[in-house]
Amino acid sequence: MNVTIRLNKFISDSGFCSRREADKHIELGNVFVNGIRSKVGDIIKTSDKVMVNGHKITAAAPDDLILIALNKPVGITCTTESGTEGNIIEFVNHSHRIFPIGRLDKDSQGLIFLTNNGDLVNKILRAGNRHERSTLLLSIKLLPTSLLKEWQEEFPYWGQKQKNVRFKKKPHLFFE
Repeated sequence: MNVTIRLNKFISDSGFCSRREADKHIELGNVFVNGIRSKVGDIIKTSDKVMVNGHKITAAAPDDLILIALNKPVGITCTTESGTEGNIIEFVNHSHRIFPIGRLDKDSQGLIFLTNNGDLVNKILRAGNRHERSTLLLSIKLLPTSLLKEWQEEFPYWGQKQKNVRFKKKPHLFFE
């Protein structure tokens, strides 16, 4: 199927680099489509011959989706920045370019998904898609009822007020 797509998205979908990095390559004049130097914002056909810094870029096949469910351990940072020690990308060490869907604090352990599909990430994370968000708080000690009522109305998290906070009725203790 021969469809049209923005050049930076085509390059990004191939796994060569991110859209922003693709735009930088285009601005520097390092991207050619069918032998012609491209411009930022160009629309191409998926059948076009795309070269970046002399490397041929091939379109990603739709069934090349990578989706990883990871129990992120404490100490791993949810970033794609290669300069950050203990980043999640180096921890997973996947052979393809992947990135996390969302974030967990470095000091948190829990489930996080990683993928190579930027469209999926955008559909999940973009505020404009109006996904309802909820938070589940588990405590190993009893909290004052007044604090729980205040938090159920508006729970402060990352400097923003969160709605739909749910609490377990009784605290649970887990021992290893």
